[in-house]
Amino acid sequence: MAQGEAPGGNRGNRDDQGDGGPSRGDDTRAQQGGRAPLAAIAESLQRERRRAGLSLAEVARRAGIAKSTLSQLESGAGNPSVETLWALSVTLDVPFAQLVEPPRPTVRVLRAGEGPAFTAERSDYVATLLASGPPHTRRDIYLVSVQPGAPRDSDPHTPGTVEHVVLSTGRALVGLTEDPVEIHPGDYISYPADVAHTFRALEPDTVAVLVSEHP
Repeated sequence: MAQGEAPGGNRGNRDDQGDGGPSRGDDTRAQQGGRAPLAAIAESLQRERRRAGLSLAEVARRAGIAKSTLSQLESGAGNPSVETLWALSVTLDVPFAQLVEPPRPTVRVLRAGEGPAFTAERSDYVATLLASGPPHTRRDIYLVSVQPGAPRDSDPHTPGTVEHVVLSTGRALVGLTEDPVEIHPGDYISYPADVAHTFRALEPDTVAVLVSEHP
């Protein structure tokens, strides 16, 4: 679908003439039970306009609609046509559906034993990636399973990196290589990971959740 083309139709006439009165595009208004989903649209418009750092007047100007029309929509009023909403989605650089549908919570389940696993070269240490950080975050989450023996010694990571560890089972020495701390089930430790650090299991089948927080 080309930019600027409304789903299921052409650009047509938007209901943005004057103060947002009726136009010939009225027969293509967004429908949800006979009405546009106004609350979702209002929330989306406000959120995306703030994200873009644009004033209400500037968004209206770029979309070619009246400022009063946009003000109405952001307050949850009016009955916008598809053409008006499509012009706003193009202006704000968001998919049309994202503008008219409320955000849905994302539930992700990773069963035990699933996920990419990585082993250490010189220690019995397995790190399973549970979740990598999406674009707007800077953290990765791992489940680590460690056996007693040689410690997992890590070289310094990117400056500003911090690691967080919560021990689930077993015992371990965790933290800075020069001064690790013994932790037990339920204990939490954080430490700068831009210096040498270590993880050494003191009991068989030691398991922990590790969160790597990037700068």
